[in-house]
Amino acid sequence: MGKVDFLFVARPAISRARRAMVEFVALSMVLPAILLSSQNIFSQPTMLVRNLGVRTVVSDLSQPVSMAFLGDNDFFVLEKASGNVKRVTNGTVQATVLDLAVNSASERGLLGIALHPNFPGNPSVYLYWTCSAPPPSAENPFFPSQEECPDVPATGADTSNVLEVPLRGNRVDRFIWNGTVLVWDRNLVKLRVFQHDGAPDPPGQGDAAQNSAGNHDGGVLRFGPDGKLYIIIGDTGRRGQVQNLPSGPTLTGLGPIMPDDQFGGPFPDENHLTGSVLRLNDDGSVPVDNPFFSSGGPFSMVWAYGIRNSFGMAFDPQSGNLWTQEHGDDTFDELNLVTRGSNGGWIQFMGPSSRLAEFKAIETSMQFFGLQQLRWPPTRLANSPAEAFMRLFLPRGAQYSEPEFSWRFAVAPAAIGFQEGRGLGPQFEGDMFMGASRLTLENGYLFHFNLTGNRQQIAVDSPGLNDRVADNFAKFDITESEEFLIGRNFGIGTDIQTGPNGNLYVVSLSNGEVYEIFRRRGGAGQ
Repeated sequence: MGKVDFLFVARPAISRARRAMVEFVALSMVLPAILLSSQNIFSQPTMLVRNLGVRTVVSDLSQPVSMAFLGDNDFFVLEKASGNVKRVTNGTVQATVLDLAVNSASERGLLGIALHPNFPGNPSVYLYWTCSAPPPSAENPFFPSQEECPDVPATGADTSNVLEVPLRGNRVDRFIWNGTVLVWDRNLVKLRVFQHDGAPDPPGQGDAAQNSAGNHDGGVLRFGPDGKLYIIIGDTGRRGQVQNLPSGPTLTGLGPIMPDDQFGGPFPDENHLTGSVLRLNDDGSVPVDNPFFSSGGPFSMVWAYGIRNSFGMAFDPQSGNLWTQEHGDDTFDELNLVTRGSNGGWIQFMGPSSRLAEFKAIETSMQFFGLQQLRWPPTRLANSPAEAFMRLFLPRGAQYSEPEFSWRFAVAPAAIGFQEGRGLGPQFEGDMFMGASRLTLENGYLFHFNLTGNRQQIAVDSPGLNDRVADNFAKFDITESEEFLIGRNFGIGTDIQTGPNGNLYVVSLSNGEVYEIFRRRGGAGQ
């Protein structure tokens, strides 16, 4: 997310003049950042519709982040910082079936899981995680001690030291479930993780004060209805072609080629392939129908790009369409329908292209100034959509894609998932649910979205949302999103899945619990 958390209390509809004044006041109310921890004192989640209830399935987990069902009342759950994959049966942790040695600094760690579509006939289990490495030398802190970890994963001791990673330490590996433990089988891909961009080389980038970081790693894995594995990774602080800077971090992103960082770029080589949805076969090979397959090299893995960061990716069970949520820095979080060759527009756009002026005004304001990376500040954003479109990186097979929904100020989304079937009642069949990545709004909201009949858009009731933008007044303000709120107190909702019993499950990283949303039989609305 962005640099500073803000809070504003929602107000009824007001005049344009009054609204402008409220926005000014809201932008001036800087509150301390909320520190997230699984040790936070939390309230039990509550559903806001009478015919739905929620109950705790399992507690006392350490930063649970994702889950995958093996069967009824039987699932794997991942712990972000411990590197543990735990098996939960009938609400009880039965065993730790794998313990990876992870780097959990910031948004890193053990992040994503997907079972093979033919599981258990094919017992493959796929994990997205961050491996660790010795720290860089004191004499050369801007270069990691290793380019990558060995293929065979290390297990056991973890670290939260932001620099104790190799250059390409975000990775996806295939394991085999033998009924008792997960056994490593192969590595599919190793991706950029090291972020220490204040190096003197390349010179003249103006980022000597850039701190090391560990965010924007994405980490969600999903198998599509086509049987392919989809992987989402955030930009990991890169400023190259897949961030729509065709020539690198130049004044406009155009002109003579400029290296992105001390490891090269701006080309999407193995060290700069970030901010993308990747699409692979189940063995890690590249499908021949990928949009950029003919380019060869790492870019051939890309299905979509121009993505800042995401904690949510899911396939619509009715249409088979791929949806993601995407974080803005301080403004224009998004919901996106991702198609073959989609370019989401980051860094030239965030939110609808027609709102570019607002995007630039907010990110260059005194309260929010910056896009995290000092070498490409928001003052370099284009002054018109036409100018920004001219800057986009659009190789053959790519097309710019507008968001399907966005929020003027960030509301910090996390997981998205679809309700498959009628387990919660026919009125929820095929609907999308979204969790929060901060506690700031409703102590961890749960949003609910209907899709339009063609499954291409978010359906809305309020005429004010016909533009598919919630014009809230400040960060974490619910204004114009009230109709989507269906639950509160869910904490940091990092995964949302439909279980074999037809109920909806929510993983709460901050609360250390997994919740089950169920239909109250005989209640109102039946």
